[in-house]
This record gives sequence, C-alpha cells and structure tokens, in this order.
Amino acid sequence: MHREVRPLSVDLLGPLALRLDGRPVTPSAPKQRQVLAVLAVNMGRVVTVPTLVEELWAERPPRSYSTTLQTYILQLRNALAEASSGRPGARQILSTRHNGYLLEGAMCQTDVEVFDQGVRAGRAASEEGDYRRASLEYTRALDMWRGPVLVDVRMGRVLQIEAASLEEHRLGALERRIEADLALGRHADLLGELTLLTAKSPMNENLCAFLMTALSRAGHVGRALQAFHRLRSELNRELGVEPGPRVQRLQAAILSGDPTLVS
Repeated sequence: MHREVRPLSVDLLGPLALRLDGRPVTPSAPKQRQVLAVLAVNMGRVVTVPTLVEELWAERPPRSYSTTLQTYILQLRNALAEASSGRPGARQILSTRHNGYLLEGAMCQTDVEVFDQGVRAGRAASEEGDYRRASLEYTRALDMWRGPVLVDVRMGRVLQIEAASLEEHRLGALERRIEADLALGRHADLLGELTLLTAKSPMNENLCAFLMTALSRAGHVGRALQAFHRLRSELNRELGVEPGPRVQRLQAAILSGDPTLVS
C-alpha cells in the first residue's frame, strides 16, 4: 500500500494538508479550507454548486454567493499555480464542470484513497484465510489516521456527513483487524486495547463481543460475563433494549464452557 506519484496530495484523516509536488499549499482562510475539503473527499467526482453552498452557508447564503464561491475557487487555483514552480496545467487540477467543480483524480491522491486500498487488501486477505496478512494490511490502513477527520476544518452539514461516514469506515476496519488478530490467537495482546475501546463505546456490541471472546480465551470467564452485563445495563438504560442475538449466544457459550472459544 503506497501513494502513487501524482502531483497533488491531500490529507484528510486528521488535520487538513495539501501538497503539490511535495510543497505545502494548504490555504488558511476557513471557507477556502471547507471548499477544498469537500472537493477532496469527492476527489474525481463533480461537486455541484448547490452542495458547496449548503456546506458553506446552509439555508442562508449571501446574495453574492455565486461570485463569492467563484472567488474561493480562483484563490485555490492561484495557490496551486504559485506552488507549482511553473508546472504546466497546475490550475487544471481543480477544474470547472457543468454546475460544479472537481479535483481531477488522475492528478490528485488523498490519504482516504490509500486507506481504502489498504482496507480492500485486508478484506481480500481475510477471505483467503491469510489472517496474518489481513492484520498487517488493516494496521497499515489504520495508521493513515492522524486524528479525527479534518480536525482543523470548520464543518457544515456536508462535511459532517462525510466525516461521520469515514469514521464508520475506520471503525469497520478496526473491527476487521481485531477479528484477524483473534483468529491468530492474539487474545491476550488485545485485552488492553479492547478494554479501552469498550469503555469509550459502551454500547458497541461488536467490540463487547470481541472483548468477551478475548477474556474467555485468556481464562478470565468471570470478567467476560461482567463485560456482557455492563453492555446489557448500558443498552437497557440508554435505549431500553437487550443485547442482540450474537452477544447473547456468546454469553451462553461462555456459560456452557464451549471449547470452540478456547484457542
């Protein structure tokens, strides 16, 4: 997993960073950064003017929103041209399309794209039963994250949705990596991480199931059952529901001493 050699590189999985041929060009004006972030999370796809207007101003755009948006695009292009040291076509990395704009995918790569490549590689390895490689690929993908998505960018509704989607994707990759590590018999090594993760997300049934499995395999049956009861209490109190069938079956297997839980 690596970044291809493309002129423009954009980091979104943490603080926003933009580099052209290795030189930083990230704009400092808040709304320019918003525009850049929306374009980058949709790299290779047209972002319409209404979408950008919704992100920047929601239901209260200024009367001059069209001119103002064009100014932000012009300023971004100027920043690219200034950093290009004479590279032909630097301005065309950010192109105008019918009723919208896009960052050209052939000239731009984001850390989100690299993360996605790693997740796909991890999934393929898991499907082949190569859990060691799967764990490695997922770990490399997760290492692309330098903090919360666009932590230093003001977010409107569009970016909030994109950030939430990316965070769900990150959590999915994390869960698949833990599954691979459990398949490799690394239950003891996972206990500290899973204890912290379930404390931060006390209603996440998947993470609780992983913790229960790891504890049971490490010989801590009582603590595994305690984890189930903490989850059940939290779900009852916050949502008025019981844990799902998967976690309930796992509890029953632990109570019965199911040998398949021991590795």
